[in-house]
Amino acid sequence: MHNDDSGALLRLYTDRGVTFSHGEGCRLFTPTGKSYLDGTSGYGVALFGYGNREILAALSQQTLRLTTLHGSFRSPLRERVSRKLRERCSLPDYKVLWTNSGAEAVEAALKFAVLTSGKRRFLSFRGGYHGKTLGALSATPSGKYRQGLEPLLWEFTFLELGDESSFETALNDQFAAVIVEPIQGEGGVLLPPPGFLKRVRELCTDRGVLLILDEIQSGMGRSGTLLAGDQEGASGDLLLLGKGLSGGIPAGAVLVHPEVAERIPRLSHTSTFGGNPLACAGTEAVLTLLTEEFLERVVRLGHSFREGLSARSPEATVRGKGLMVGVDVGKPRRDHLLKALQREGVLALPAGEGTVRFLPPLTIAREEIQEILDAWSRAWEA
Repeated sequence: MHNDDSGALLRLYTDRGVTFSHGEGCRLFTPTGKSYLDGTSGYGVALFGYGNREILAALSQQTLRLTTLHGSFRSPLRERVSRKLRERCSLPDYKVLWTNSGAEAVEAALKFAVLTSGKRRFLSFRGGYHGKTLGALSATPSGKYRQGLEPLLWEFTFLELGDESSFETALNDQFAAVIVEPIQGEGGVLLPPPGFLKRVRELCTDRGVLLILDEIQSGMGRSGTLLAGDQEGASGDLLLLGKGLSGGIPAGAVLVHPEVAERIPRLSHTSTFGGNPLACAGTEAVLTLLTEEFLERVVRLGHSFREGLSARSPEATVRGKGLMVGVDVGKPRRDHLLKALQREGVLALPAGEGTVRFLPPLTIAREEIQEILDAWSRAWEA
């Protein structure tokens, strides 16, 4: 008898029409054993693919010790990993709040900005995506997610990413914070022009406005450096992390500038599962694996991948950094390509209005990138 639990689930997701039972490396497998090369890594979560030995060992060992511990109790592991995280982010004096997800990290950061500034106005950017919980959705301009839910929380002004003149005109000391992604993933793998993020940082400092840097998708090595903002010399007063942070275990984090942290009221944001030992063990393993040598490899592979896509589809616009890659082809062609790639055994993601997005595991082999490129050529001609 065929077992299908789809009738028990609330249907909120697009059904891609394929069932997976297990994964290994950069591949997912159906119950019948058919293999798909995963160019999505679970929307950027499986940074090191499936079944990574170091991550599994860390999680397995921690499972035998302690999996949950509320933040009101001290944890040597949580303290150690928090120190490692802020040191690797080159923010050694920042304080760390652990959350369950990237969206919760956004929620906490928005709350902290209001609580420490006394203001309720924010500035965000069109094409940005910060999550679907109410505060995060308020910062996300996309109408398809906001429909039926407006008015949302507080007051958000949306500007074009990279329009320095408009930003300089709009920003004043009445804003609590600016929230920005160094690379807009959901928006279509959109990059601001060089120097824009640094100018945003300068103007926020000059006008007494907090800067929230959302690295939930672009962080943890995805762009070829630990943080994408590092490449622009921009750091936030609040840094947001999530997705691949804990090697596949649900987790998020907010790193908070010490001058902001000292003004945040106690109990203003807590989380039952935030910073649980299992997630912390995963984060420690991820930080150990993200060596400089490994990140240099991500840069090389990403460059080769983008060059290969450009050569095979010269009419398209290819952009990205590291292994965060978008190919802008227009919506009708995008949807056709995603289906054709899936038929070829390659999984990719939609983004923006007409972008095919690739977020493969950072461990992907050069031969597997070639496999994606070959499948892309066949899909392009289909």
